[in-house]
Amino acid sequence: MFKLIRGFIFAALKKFSQLDSTQISENLVLIDQPKDKNLGDLYTNAAMVFSKTLGTPPKILAEVIREAVSKSEDVVAISIAGPGFVNFKLKDSAWQRVIDEIIQKGKNYGYTNVVAEGTLINVEFVSANPTGPLHTGHARNAVFGSVVVNLLKRIGYDVTAEFYINDRGGQIKSLARSLYLRYKEILGVEVSEKKDFKSGMYCGEYIKDLAKKLIEVYQDSFLNKCESEWVEPLSEFSLGEMLKDIKKDLALIGVMMDKYTSEAELCKQGMIEEAVAILEKYDDIYEGILPKPKKIGDEEEWEETPQTLFRSTKYEDDIDRAVKKSDGEWTYFAGDLAYHLDKIKRGYRKMVTILGADHNGYLKRLKAAVRALSGGEADIDIRLYQLVNFLENGSPIKMSKRAGNFITLKEVVEKVGKDVTRYMMISRHHDVMIDFDFAKAIEQSMSNPLFYVQYAYARICSVFRNYESKFGKLKEEELLNCDKTVLSDESEIILMQSLAFWPDQVKSAAIALEPHRIPSYLQNIAALFHSLWNKGKSNTELRFIDSDNLKDTMARLSLLFATKNVIEDGFDIIGITPMTEMR
Repeated sequence: MFKLIRGFIFAALKKFSQLDSTQISENLVLIDQPKDKNLGDLYTNAAMVFSKTLGTPPKILAEVIREAVSKSEDVVAISIAGPGFVNFKLKDSAWQRVIDEIIQKGKNYGYTNVVAEGTLINVEFVSANPTGPLHTGHARNAVFGSVVVNLLKRIGYDVTAEFYINDRGGQIKSLARSLYLRYKEILGVEVSEKKDFKSGMYCGEYIKDLAKKLIEVYQDSFLNKCESEWVEPLSEFSLGEMLKDIKKDLALIGVMMDKYTSEAELCKQGMIEEAVAILEKYDDIYEGILPKPKKIGDEEEWEETPQTLFRSTKYEDDIDRAVKKSDGEWTYFAGDLAYHLDKIKRGYRKMVTILGADHNGYLKRLKAAVRALSGGEADIDIRLYQLVNFLENGSPIKMSKRAGNFITLKEVVEKVGKDVTRYMMISRHHDVMIDFDFAKAIEQSMSNPLFYVQYAYARICSVFRNYESKFGKLKEEELLNCDKTVLSDESEIILMQSLAFWPDQVKSAAIALEPHRIPSYLQNIAALFHSLWNKGKSNTELRFIDSDNLKDTMARLSLLFATKNVIEDGFDIIGITPMTEMR
C-alpha cells in the first residue's frame, strides 16, 4: 500500500520537475502516522524534502502531491497543513487488505529490496582483543552488530559478519608471560602478584584455568626454560584457547561470525606494505613530524621525532596519522590500513564497523583510510555504542572474580538468559547508556518490556489453541478468504495501521543502523493487542472467538495471525525465541 502511495508521489514530482530518478529518490519519500489522529491516518513531508532540489516552494509541491494522491481509490480525504505537510485518510478496506498481504507474504512481509541484488556489505563487530573473556561491553557490541546484520539482509544486502582478531602486538606476549607465571605457580614455583605481574599483564582467574590446560598438554616441559624458548609457543597456545572461549561465549548469546580475520596473518602476507605502496601512489605518504599531543602539557618534555605519516587530512581527518614509528616499527594504525585494504580487495565497497564510545578518535582516520585506499570508491559507517551499567535491584554489581575487573558476557547470559540479554542490549539507542537491572530484566510482569511482548505473542497462540480445540485445524486459506469488513472497530483499525508499517519500520531501522527501533515497535504492537484483548472482555462483539458467528471469528483470527507473524519476524531480527505459552 505504501509502495503505491509513494509511487503516486514519486511519479507526480518527476513529471512536475522533469528530473530523473537519480535526482529524486523514492526512498526519501517519508510516509508516517501523524501524532494527532484528527489530521488523518498518514502524512508525507515529501514537499519539504524536495523543495530545495526542485527549486519550488513546498506549498506548490504539496498541491502537486495532493492532486496525485487524491487519484488513489483508497484515499477518502486529503489536506495540506503547516509549511507543506500533506495529510490523508484512507478507507478501512485499505487497512483490511494489509492482513491478506501479511498472510500471503508470510516471513517475506518484512523484506524490502532497497539495494541491487547481491550488493556486498561487511559488518565488523566485537573484534575483542583475544587476551581475556568477553565482557558486557562486548555483549552490547555483539548484539548490536548481529541485529544490524539481520536488518541489512532484509533490505537486500549480501552481508558478511566479521571479527577482526587483534593478534599483533605486545598484548599477546603479555598474555603469554602472564600464563607462564600461573603455569609455574601451579607447578609449585612461588609467584608474587605484586612483584612478578608487571603493568599490562593479566591477573584474572581465567589465566589459572588456561595454565591448567597448558599443563595438560605440555606438562612441565617449559619449566626453567628461558623466555625465548617458551614465549612463542605459549603465545600461540593462549591465543588459540582464548579464541575458542570467545567463540563459545558468542554462541551463548546467539552470535555466529561468517569470518575471523587475523591481523598477524595479514601482516605476514605483506598487506601493510601493499597498503602503504597504494597510498604512496596517491602522494598520501610522507616523512614528517606530528604536532605535540594536547594531552601533553606545556611543562612536560616533548621530543619531536620524524615518522612516516599518512596524509589523512586530505580526506577530512583532523591531523595526519603515523604509519611507521621513528624506530621502524609499524604503528597500530598501519594494521588498520592492511585490514581495510583486505576488505576492499575482497570486493566490499560498503562497510560497517561497531566500536565502543572510547574509540571516538578512530572515526575520521578510518574513513580517511578507506576512501584513500579505494580511490574514493568505498565508504565505511562507524557506529559507537555507550557502556552498560549492571545493577541488582538498583545497586551496582560487584566485579567478576573470574575476569578480575569486569563482568563477563557469559556471567550475564547465565544469570538472565540469551533472549533477555539480547533484548536489553538493543532496548535503547546505541548513543545512550543502558542500566541493566538483573532483577527487573527477569521480572515476570507487564512492566518488563520483553515479558510484555512475549505475553502478547503467547496470548495470541492461546486463542488459536482454543479455536482448534473446538473447531479443528485452522487452514490458512480460511484466513485469506474470510470477509474482513467486520474489522472496523477503532482498536482494530489502529492495530492494522501499525502492522502496515512493519516493512517501512524494518527498512528505516536498517538504513539508519538503529536496531532499537525494532523492540520499540514490538512494544507498541503488543500494547495495541493487549488493549484489544481487554476491550473484548467488556464488549462481547469484539471477542476473538464467537462460536455463534464463525464469519466474524475468522476475520478476527486473521488479524491475530497477521499480528503473530509480525511479532515473530521482529523476534527473528532481534534473535529471540517466541514463547507460545507463559506461566
